Amino acid sequence: MRKTEKTTIEVRGTSVTVLNQGEEDYISLSDIARYRDAERTDYIIQNWLRNRNTIEFLGIWEGLNNPGFNSIEFDGFRKQAGINSFILTPKQWIAKTSAIGLVSKPGRYGGTYAHKDIAFEFASWISVEFKLYLIKEFQRLKEDENRRLSLAWNLNRTLSKLNYHIHTDAIKARLIPPEITPEQAGITYANEADLLNVALFGQTAKQWRDQHPGMEGNMRDYATIEQLLVLANMESLNAELIHIGWKQGDRLRHLNEIAIRQMRVLTAVSASKQLKE
Repeated sequence: MRKTEKTTIEVRGTSVTVLNQGEEDYISLSDIARYRDAERTDYIIQNWLRNRNTIEFLGIWEGLNNPGFNSIEFDGFRKQAGINSFILTPKQWIAKTSAIGLVSKPGRYGGTYAHKDIAFEFASWISVEFKLYLIKEFQRLKEDENRRLSLAWNLNRTLSKLNYHIHTDAIKARLIPPEITPEQAGITYANEADLLNVALFGQTAKQWRDQHPGMEGNMRDYATIEQLLVLANMESLNAELIHIGWKQGDRLRHLNEIAIRQMRVLTAVSASKQLKE
């Protein structure tokens, strides 16, 4: 099941619901239609769907984005579009053509939703001014979401870096004799860093670089928020295990078990949140 997140933006005094499903955003056509007539939103959407230009636009969009689009049924709708007796509802369009650009939702998020490309087109039909304000508020929403995500990621990345100092201090105190050179010490630090990499990511830093020759930084720069949180926990725990005197092989097995368990917990929490939303 794709993750669904609901947010609301205010556009010219009208609340418009936005549903984010994975990488795609769907905007409520019912809410946009309410700007024109709060009592007849379904009629307004159906009236828009009767328009030949609308049918052609939807057909082109589906052809570009939907491999399963039923072009034969689409041709039938296109031939009828504009005739006085022609009536088309969102549910009929979706059922007949296997369209993905429109979504008809019952229940909690009830109403007709459309991919943002289509929603902007509908808003333009309602009011050019409303469309411009809708785009402006939608862009503001996306900027806020990206900013929050970046802050959360950076917080966990910083946490991981701070815990790494605890980790390296434990290595220095317990694993590195004072007589070896800084270069030799560096090898030990790298080996312990790779112990964490293997326990969490399943590969060493070199293996990751070999698989991603064109990417800058290291695998930790591309980690998820959940992975960074687990990494911070593992760095602290590994430092304690080093102080206790555990051998590296035993630490690797133990840390891998913890990484698996903690990632399962975090992903389960995330999945539970998605189902509630």
